[in-house]
Amino acid sequence: MKGKERRRRKSESRSKGITIWPLYVVFAILLVLYIRFNSNGILSIALGAASFIVLVIIVGLELVSGVNRSNAVREGTEIVIAIAVVIGLWLFLRFALNTPTPLDVVPSCSMLPVLHRGDMIAIQGLNVTKLRAPVVDVTKQEFSSMLSNIGLEFNACVAYENYSGGALISQEVKKGYSVGLLATGDGPEHIISNASQSGNLVRYYCGERKVVFDNGISYNEAYTEAIAIGNTVITGDRNNSIIVYTTVPQDSFYAAGDSYVVHRVYAIINASGSYYVLTKGDNNPGLDMQYGNLPVNSSYVNGKVIGSIPLIGYAKLILSGDFSQPSGCNYTITH
Repeated sequence: MKGKERRRRKSESRSKGITIWPLYVVFAILLVLYIRFNSNGILSIALGAASFIVLVIIVGLELVSGVNRSNAVREGTEIVIAIAVVIGLWLFLRFALNTPTPLDVVPSCSMLPVLHRGDMIAIQGLNVTKLRAPVVDVTKQEFSSMLSNIGLEFNACVAYENYSGGALISQEVKKGYSVGLLATGDGPEHIISNASQSGNLVRYYCGERKVVFDNGISYNEAYTEAIAIGNTVITGDRNNSIIVYTTVPQDSFYAAGDSYVVHRVYAIINASGSYYVLTKGDNNPGLDMQYGNLPVNSSYVNGKVIGSIPLIGYAKLILSGDFSQPSGCNYTITH
């Protein structure tokens, strides 16, 4: 009788169990499809949302299943221990890498082909003077003057064709178009001459670069070939450090919903001991400042990127509701 009773209890225990593994398979399939079709706006949102819902269901069922297999106190203790281990590891990484955010995720495709959206990155905090990039000294007065007239510094390299009522603007250098500067921060957008930058702290030199799409189509687009700070001319160097920085409310990136940015350092401005970083995405045609962002104060630099792991970061993007792929993921600028 006792043997039958034990078998009956085991049978009841199995019947209370919840089969969860098929949901892991579904989640894995949805995640792969989400990554594969991330360039399709509506489909990527649907797949991302579905992945998120399935993941929430898995977590809920795992908790319920755990309580069914053991008592609630034991299950709660295991959860607390797991959370404590994660927090302890995070605190250790913060201390070891000297930054409040030792791990993060690449949220866009602006660093292609070096970093991809969804890559998990390791970040090391350090003094900005240790970053690999040219440093240009300016006076505190020169930098303050730039900030007080910052709208004059927001000049983007574009392609344009004049007509009687104004100019047609494009990033693509179409037939008959010229390459020049578009003033975007001092009133209505308009084309300006290079001489109009003479009073600016940072001046831009425009050229062209080839852009290649995933489908093989290519064209030339207007591109910032170099900048000048005072008498120092600087061209982009892809050996410079890549940093993660926090945006501020005055930035156009912040207004677009980007709380942080992963970009390469183009140059560092030393304003009498106060340091500011000029940044640019490898897959962007211009510097961040050319599109309405302030030079990055050193206090907003979280650190430099010291390593990356592909795809793992998609879990964070899904959990944060960042389902749709941003623009720029279907092409790469050649360097």
